Amino acid sequence: MSKIDLTTSAGAPVADDNNSISVGPRGPLTFDNHYLFEKLAHFNRERVPERVVHARGTGAYGHFTLSKSLSEYSVADFLQKVGDKTEVFLRFSTVGGGQDSSDYARDPRGFAVKFYTRQGNYDVVGNNTPVFFLNDPIKFPDFIHSQKKNPQTNLPDPAAAYEFWANHPQSLHQMTILMSDRGIPLSYRHVHGFSSHTLSLWNDKGERYWVKWHFKTNQGIKTLTDEEAAKQPPFGAQKDLVDAINRGEFPSWTVKIQIMTQQQAETYHINPFDLTKVWPHKDYPLIEIGQLELNRNVQNYFAETEQSAFAPSNLVPGTGGSPDKMLQARMLAYQDAHRYRVGVNHNQLPVNAPRCPVNHYQRDGAAAGCPFGHGNQVQTSGANYYPNDRAGQGYPEPNPAYREPPMVLSNAVVDRYDQLSEDYYSQAGDLFRLMSADQKSQLTRNIAGGLSQANASIQERMLGYLHKADPEYAAMVKALL
Repeated sequence: MSKIDLTTSAGAPVADDNNSISVGPRGPLTFDNHYLFEKLAHFNRERVPERVVHARGTGAYGHFTLSKSLSEYSVADFLQKVGDKTEVFLRFSTVGGGQDSSDYARDPRGFAVKFYTRQGNYDVVGNNTPVFFLNDPIKFPDFIHSQKKNPQTNLPDPAAAYEFWANHPQSLHQMTILMSDRGIPLSYRHVHGFSSHTLSLWNDKGERYWVKWHFKTNQGIKTLTDEEAAKQPPFGAQKDLVDAINRGEFPSWTVKIQIMTQQQAETYHINPFDLTKVWPHKDYPLIEIGQLELNRNVQNYFAETEQSAFAPSNLVPGTGGSPDKMLQARMLAYQDAHRYRVGVNHNQLPVNAPRCPVNHYQRDGAAAGCPFGHGNQVQTSGANYYPNDRAGQGYPEPNPAYREPPMVLSNAVVDRYDQLSEDYYSQAGDLFRLMSADQKSQLTRNIAGGLSQANASIQERMLGYLHKADPEYAAMVKALL
């Protein structure tokens, strides 16, 4: 193999990478150490701002294989032909901690899937839980602040978490999941994934269907207690996934969806767009549509996993959003976060770049025309605006055939709506009653451990919520307090 010269970032050969230029062997450095300056300046900028949430992540590539055509419900290209394979990138993550936090925190796990379809990237950005703590995004910054470290001491503050939950009964369902045995997964291979949000599909007749995505692990659900988690290495879940793929033990998930018509949504007794509630399977059974397998690790963690950019606004023809308030906010916030963290041209990075031609009039910005992409987003000369008078000369034009049908909102009045009369207790109680005695014991011990650090008012309100869910639920926690 021929020798390869080390170069500067501009391509010039480097003669010495061990010694800076100095005034004699014991003298100071000189100002013409431009290669030294290049290395130090780049080193100072090696990190982009970490995600405020989902900072600690692990990703891998694989594919989704369709086993049931959804042509009745959607024109989405990748959902038409049984046996069709679509490349995917899946990023798992914890939520609250930073990049160097433990993989074994009691925390939801992010489950974000990027489908590289022939008509663009479709992102399903969810968690390992079917619900969330909130259904109104105006409270999201406050919620995250309450779950992070105390702003004065920089220490964990369980009392603050329960203070927030005591003021937001909509969090009860997700809190019950978090504090249960499923709050600490054994590994990323042993978690389910959910879109959590209600999304939509639309067909060639202009009919829209509401849909929830479910990714059911084929490895089975496995979890840890607090005591078991404390004995695990902090990067254990990441290592487990990398090692399993390297061994050829490719983890997989059975992909299922729930479907609801627009007419059903208008009369269903549960708000189908409330992120704190599930659709009961007895009313809307799971429909199996395929298999998702992970079979290739990343080659560069920073370039791929850290700079991967998922957004629920990444939709393709045949797919859409919904009136879910949290989803509506995320469709704005996620793209904005990526522009801040990675840059306005983040979709030109290979991990984010679509596997299909990209034609638009967006120009300039940092890393414009990035040569590391898939060769499909180079910014060319000529017209950088639309409309123009160059039809048929290689300039892109909108195609009305892909127009999304209107989203019908019956009897809607623009206003602010409080949630004082909403039922945020029944589904949490249903979940509690499904648990075994051991699961109930773990759940209530985990709640009592944090709630014991809150004041009497917070404890009283939380016990009131638990009693509405199930009297036994409240009694078990109260006895431990």
